[in-house]
Amino acid sequence: MELLSQIVGSINNVLWSYVLIALLLGLGVYFTIGTKFVQIRHLGEMFRVLKEKAPGSSNGEKEISSLQAFFIGAATRIGTGNVAGVAMAIAIGGPGAVFWMWLVAVLGGASAFVESTLAQIFKVKDKVGYKGGPGYYMEKQLGARWMSTIFAITIILSFGLIFNAVQSNTIAAAFKNSFHFNLHVTAILLVVLTAVIIFGGVTRIANFSSFIVPIMAGFYILLALYVMVTNITEIPAMLALIFKSAFGLEQAVGGGIGAAIMMGVKRGLFSNEAGMGSAPNAAATATVSHPVKQGFIQALGVFFDTLVVCSATAFIILLSDASKSKLLGIELTQAALSEHFGSWAGIFLSFAIFMFAFSSIIGSYYYGEANIGFISKSKTALFIYRLLALGLVYFGAVASIQIVWDLADLAMALMTLTNLVAIGLLGRIAFKALNNYMEQRKMGKDPVFYADDIEGLKGVEAWPTRAQAKKVASGE
Repeated sequence: MELLSQIVGSINNVLWSYVLIALLLGLGVYFTIGTKFVQIRHLGEMFRVLKEKAPGSSNGEKEISSLQAFFIGAATRIGTGNVAGVAMAIAIGGPGAVFWMWLVAVLGGASAFVESTLAQIFKVKDKVGYKGGPGYYMEKQLGARWMSTIFAITIILSFGLIFNAVQSNTIAAAFKNSFHFNLHVTAILLVVLTAVIIFGGVTRIANFSSFIVPIMAGFYILLALYVMVTNITEIPAMLALIFKSAFGLEQAVGGGIGAAIMMGVKRGLFSNEAGMGSAPNAAATATVSHPVKQGFIQALGVFFDTLVVCSATAFIILLSDASKSKLLGIELTQAALSEHFGSWAGIFLSFAIFMFAFSSIIGSYYYGEANIGFISKSKTALFIYRLLALGLVYFGAVASIQIVWDLADLAMALMTLTNLVAIGLLGRIAFKALNNYMEQRKMGKDPVFYADDIEGLKGVEAWPTRAQAKKVASGE
């Protein structure tokens, strides 16, 4: 196991040091300029479309609304990465890693907008609503079935399997620290709970996520606000430390500027998923009148995840003496909370991390399921995937933290690389869709999209042409 961890770690260093950081930040800048800073200029519009119901649904039970799609995406974003991941970034990369996480979020908002808009354009009808994601826009517009197959495999391996091992690993560690639970007992309980949800389908996943995510995120943010208020005089010094450490001007806990950048980008991406290609799977499930609406929703999700929830963890840690310790992961966050709130905080965080991480397991499972359907329509393949997903939940709960995170970073790198190449080639389609949307908004309309609004689109199934829509409206 130790040898495997060393091999995987070496591959990760090459991929992250020389390829992915440049692509992530470079494309983030390109998309920001191409959309004219969509992630900043249209924040108000993002909140407006978040409240829209699914058009054409009589009772809201059979289709996924923008809000539910937001919560499916949030369920995978808000998890271990926000609590244990941020703690690892600070411990290894120093306080400066927080700055690079913020930068990834700001630039990543534009990347999330592009990939999620593309997912909506190229989505297809499913038994319940819609499905789609990077695999669909790679095959339909680029004509690259081989590329979409590679992506589908990588997202199944990462989200459907390995990332869930990270989540269960953190839950098990937290419960062992607080309650001395046997790891195998926790593993069995997680497998049973996961099975109950995943065999219920995407509607149950959406309902579960929309119920649990606001509760867990809201309470956690309230704790962070309390910490900030009670330590308000220390906040200027903390922010100065973050910025100084980000550029190597002050060496504090953790590594130098290189470690700060790498850990900030890696843990930021693991948390908010912008450009990774995962959130588009949730974006494609929504029933909306225009693809750009889901682009807005998922861009907002990136901001909420990193600038709000990740920052909450960072402030809890950096405003405590625990930040100077040698603790890693969930143990560091537990120690910081205990310092602020007393010994009960460790117990609270065990329940909090359960809610954060378990909702991520459910959302991540759906991403894998959507791509299983892309590769094979066989019910046997889906059943085998479900068994493997449950097996990795068990494995993660009993495995060492190092091997689990190393495998997660490698899977994330392979998946992200494939998706970044695709959205880099297809970004202009999202730019044109945004222009089409804003032109209609300026005329006071609720924007509606047609397949022939953008010249050169291929394989669009879910959106009619204007002529087709006119025939349907006239009853022909």
